[in-house]
Amino acid sequence: MPKTTVIITGASRGIGFEIAKCFARLGHFTLYALSRNKNGLGRLASECAGLNKTSKLFPVLFDFESFLKEPAGFMKSLPGKPRNISVLINNAGCLINKPFDQVKIEEAVQMLRVNFLGPAMLIKEMLPYMGRVGSTHIVNIGSMGGFQGSSKYPGLSYYSASKAALANITECLSMELKDRRVFCNCLALGAVQTEMFMKAFPGYKAPVKPKEIAGFICDFALNGHKFMNGKIIPVALSNP
Repeated sequence: MPKTTVIITGASRGIGFEIAKCFARLGHFTLYALSRNKNGLGRLASECAGLNKTSKLFPVLFDFESFLKEPAGFMKSLPGKPRNISVLINNAGCLINKPFDQVKIEEAVQMLRVNFLGPAMLIKEMLPYMGRVGSTHIVNIGSMGGFQGSSKYPGLSYYSASKAALANITECLSMELKDRRVFCNCLALGAVQTEMFMKAFPGYKAPVKPKEIAGFICDFALNGHKFMNGKIIPVALSNP
């Protein structure tokens, strides 16, 4: 049985960590777990090693700042030389909780780089490897903060705006890429108990754990594009 190639960004902790483990349990997947956190990737590789012998995980040190300086050639640098990507999950995120008038330009640029520009350029570099065998599903992990008409909160203006941009480009790419058999959807997540959520809402306990939402995302990544394309889907029990 041929293995399906899945690429996950922000995989060293939280939701991305659990998504990688979910795919590893299912078996017959080649997983590329991208993160700038070497220790977190090491822990992920260790935990995935015994889950299913038919899956293979490649931990890849990766940060958007370096990638955006020289994106060309990134795919050829990956171990195992993937030829076709079935799933890309843009999960990496950056959140700096500050009042709008106190956010430094470097901080605003960092959030835009990680939450929007980086994922967009990553998709661009991966396009030659998408839709070659069967279809490809791009799943952008957004936020209820970037969902039009949702409640907004002080200190999260740039974060929310960058996630709104990710949602918008999802809609644009769904139309532009559909003839290539590349489908694109965005999951606007509500409150999930992660380190990033705790930065946004200190002291608040989210009703959903990373492992729980990861199972949903994993299933959606494999099957959601069979029923929808270009959708911004709110996935929230609460907001926050």
